[in-house]
Amino acid sequence: MKKIFSLLFILPLAYSCTVAQNPSKYANIITEQSSKDHLTILASKEFAGRGTNQEGGKKTVKYLAEQFESFGLKPIVNGSYYQPVALIQVAYKVDSFQLAGQSLINGQDFYIQGDNTNATFHGEEIVFVGYGIQDEKFNELKNTDLSGKIVLVINEGEPTDADGKSLITGTTDKSTWSTSRFKRIQELTKLNPKLILAVNSQNEAMITRMNNRGMMGRVALDRGNAAPSQRQSVPVVHIKKSIADQLLAKANTSFDQFITTKSATPSTAKVIKSTLHASMGVKQEKFTDPNVVGFLEGSDLKDEIIVVCGHWDHDGILPDGTYFPGADDNGSGTVAVIELAKAFAQAKKDGKGPRRSILFIALAAEEKGLLGSQYYVENPIFPLAQTVACINIDMIGRIDDKHLNGDHNYIHVIGVNKLSTDLKPIVEKANAEINMKLDYDYDHPEEPMRLYYRSDHYNFAKNGIPSLFFFSGLHPHYHTPEDTIDKIDFTMMTKREKLIFNTTWEIANRDKKPIVDMPLEDAQGTGR
Repeated sequence: MKKIFSLLFILPLAYSCTVAQNPSKYANIITEQSSKDHLTILASKEFAGRGTNQEGGKKTVKYLAEQFESFGLKPIVNGSYYQPVALIQVAYKVDSFQLAGQSLINGQDFYIQGDNTNATFHGEEIVFVGYGIQDEKFNELKNTDLSGKIVLVINEGEPTDADGKSLITGTTDKSTWSTSRFKRIQELTKLNPKLILAVNSQNEAMITRMNNRGMMGRVALDRGNAAPSQRQSVPVVHIKKSIADQLLAKANTSFDQFITTKSATPSTAKVIKSTLHASMGVKQEKFTDPNVVGFLEGSDLKDEIIVVCGHWDHDGILPDGTYFPGADDNGSGTVAVIELAKAFAQAKKDGKGPRRSILFIALAAEEKGLLGSQYYVENPIFPLAQTVACINIDMIGRIDDKHLNGDHNYIHVIGVNKLSTDLKPIVEKANAEINMKLDYDYDHPEEPMRLYYRSDHYNFAKNGIPSLFFFSGLHPHYHTPEDTIDKIDFTMMTKREKLIFNTTWEIANRDKKPIVDMPLEDAQGTGR
């Protein structure tokens, strides 16, 4: 009996030594060429920026599922690689908008602030209220009834005297009617107009800068609750100067003329005969976009789960046809998830698979507010108590501004001073052969960008799961159409992928899971 017991005791140790060998053989399965091949597809025009609830997104998840299947990962979600994430999109839609007989286009001629349910707006006249200022020293709307009226307001500046002094403050200092972005609109709204047309010298630039994004609306998790009743608030239509001037000509003025005219006497509201007909309001659409999940079962510690993740989505394509390739954000991280899955799957085929199980997740809707990861932790495939670590990969393909003129052999590692004191030694051991500079600056408690809280790992960390975030840093093309594949440094990207592989390998095969011995929010280590 003693001999048998001894043998049984020795076998697990021997097994541990076997799987915990140097991971280089499998890290080297990750190559520049394969990484480039995958990213060329994911950042292509055909995939159109991998937008949430868009055709490019649908192509993306199909491609990812095909890769996981080709590696032999298990479809763990009821026999599928898809974990549907229930979402709802709330957007302000304009079915039609005609002003003075001219058809105008949302996102081209104007943009709208409003939360009214879809409704029809019609009027035969427009009330021009100047600056719309209602101040005891300068009141343009005294005894003016705007209830149910369509109103045109100069949403900029305030009256001054010949010396440039404000008629409200009596000094060169501007009043809150100018310095507050919302005051005059808020005060006008209290008078119950039907609709407000607001003109500002910056409206055209704002329309261009928004680049149709404002028409795409907000996306949130669909909790299955009844839609909240919406306030019938007053829509504010921010129009271009050129459009406003067509109306103001009927009042014998223009935008530029009005704001340069000096008068100590408030002008009275003027009625402009002009038609407006519009149909518009908030519309809701329920849909699903999936997390793509592939499972690699471990051996003697298979009940302990490591999550390796990166979000597959980006900004997609806009109504005007502009698309955002998202080669770095987060095509690079998505490719890394694919490459790590391939390498670990090959290790298992060779009988060198990980002791702990690994759940590879390409997460949905990160750009909409970390929604795919939030959905997962609220609906975990395996109990969160079994999840021992999260490895998140988000933007690892570029050289950031900080390192552009220095050493490119680096990676930002975020999270080493949160939750577990094991994380930093694990990463540094994994880096022994890779020999990259591990930049911990984003882990500083006073780091102003708070990047630890802005990517998908944070939803796991909030649930007490030790989490690491690998990141190559920000650059000028972040969230622009210029985040293209030609700017990716594939040599460094591949080296970073190998470091992340080694890190995951170490966590997957060490005898003990990462200890949770630090608070999430109060960790004091600087990481430097």
